[in-house]
Amino acid sequence: MSWFIEALKKYAVFSGRARRKEYWMYSLFVAIIGVVLLGIGVALKTPIIGIVFYLAVLLPSLGVTVRRLHDSGRSGWFFFIGLIPLIGGIWLLVLLCTDSEAGANKYGPNPKEAVPAQV
Repeated sequence: MSWFIEALKKYAVFSGRARRKEYWMYSLFVAIIGVVLLGIGVALKTPIIGIVFYLAVLLPSLGVTVRRLHDSGRSGWFFFIGLIPLIGGIWLLVLLCTDSEAGANKYGPNPKEAVPAQV
């Protein structure tokens, strides 16, 4: 859950890098919450609850996707590869699954190598 909250805190941050774990845990929680809210919407015969949720997480989702692409050394503009019919979504999925670039790249230091602060 902390990965989801962390991505929401950086809702409009399109710079820096996001680990695979951050991206996929965020995506998992969005999917779970979205399905639950859509189910509630179906039970109440109004899809507005799910639609409002997905609109609310649109900007954070774009931000974490761009940061994930930065982590693999690609520009955030690679997001638009997903718009290519048939193969675009698969290609974007492969890009989102690729491992981080070792060390720092032009988008910032590697988040895997960052030492967490001691409390």
